[in-house]
Amino acid sequence: MELTPKELMKQYVDSQNFTSTTQIMQAMKELFRDAIQQVMESELDVELGYEKSERMSDSENNNLSKNYRNGYSKKTVKTQLGEIEVKVPRDRNGEYEPKIIGKYNRNADGMEEKILSLYACGMSQRDIAEQIKNLYDVEISPELVSKISEKIMPEVNDWQNRPLEEVYPFVFMDAIHYKVKEDHRYITKAAYVVLGINMEGGKDILGIWIGEHESSKFWLNVLTELKSRGVKDVYLFCVDGLTGFREAIEAVYPKAGIQRCIIHQIRYSTRFVSYKDIKALMADLKLVYTAVTEDEALNNLIRFKEKWSKSYPSCVKTWEDNWDILSTFFAYPAEIRKIIYTTNIIEGLNRQFRQITKNKPSFTNDESLRKMLYLASKNIVKRWTQRCRNWDVVLNYLKVMFEDRTA
Repeated sequence: MELTPKELMKQYVDSQNFTSTTQIMQAMKELFRDAIQQVMESELDVELGYEKSERMSDSENNNLSKNYRNGYSKKTVKTQLGEIEVKVPRDRNGEYEPKIIGKYNRNADGMEEKILSLYACGMSQRDIAEQIKNLYDVEISPELVSKISEKIMPEVNDWQNRPLEEVYPFVFMDAIHYKVKEDHRYITKAAYVVLGINMEGGKDILGIWIGEHESSKFWLNVLTELKSRGVKDVYLFCVDGLTGFREAIEAVYPKAGIQRCIIHQIRYSTRFVSYKDIKALMADLKLVYTAVTEDEALNNLIRFKEKWSKSYPSCVKTWEDNWDILSTFFAYPAEIRKIIYTTNIIEGLNRQFRQITKNKPSFTNDESLRKMLYLASKNIVKRWTQRCRNWDVVLNYLKVMFEDRTA
């Protein structure tokens, strides 16, 4: 009678007389090695069309290729159980390549996935090498970590160019800055992050672009790329004071509204206000952006100007000059205002990026930064399982307000 796997395991354990967990781990390592070895032998059997122990006559082999086994080559493979040495079977014609362990692959049993997971958490290549050594007693070099991470670049490019949904009611844009090496020196570059809320109320990172300088041409390229990936319409863009963004929106999404982040505007406009006046000025300014209607807000802005324009003309001027994109949210009900009047949604995302990359003060190139942010994005998006608050109410308002643009 054929034994079950459990019975086979019991028979094996009884024969070994284990006295420590170290002995068990060593036995598992040997079993793992033997299993890989057997898989490769079976693969070659299929490749050649006959098993290792078979002897085929010329008449039987007439219709088969003149190929046969040609010894072994040794290979050391890194696994979560430690390093193991396997014998890779060879064929005379050199046509066989193991599927279980690729020709140039020296990692098995999820080792590469573990390395990428540590990389995604912001660990340096040297720290990852030490961590793998501590966990699995496997020696890997920082250079190997780099080579493994490079393998995901096609995946990064596919993600950056993937098709998107046709309509996003709200799109948020912001930048986070890093030191990146270029021409043998480190310069400050921005990772421009675009986050969208779709018609189901779900959040998604639509893309990340690495650039040195903002301009209307830069944003035009970004928005054109979004459109080419399937985004036909955006109801409202929520932005910080991004340079050149307004011109780009008008060119690519002329029907879209723009809401400048109120919190950023407050910080920007009050950065030179004296400490002795800041409390009183902020109290008057609060009456402007917390007004119920735009008319009320404008009246409060007039009073704010009359009181503070002599002392802080630049503070007043920036509110007047940008009023058309600061006041957009007044046209919307409270449920939508809570979503759009500030870029807190995307700032929260950037805080997570900073937390992950805090141990990496600089990056060797743009690709290195893109890899890190992509892997971090994958982990972050997995946790975005809930819709925006009160989305049913928000969606009903959107269907009425954008009736001609909502399917």
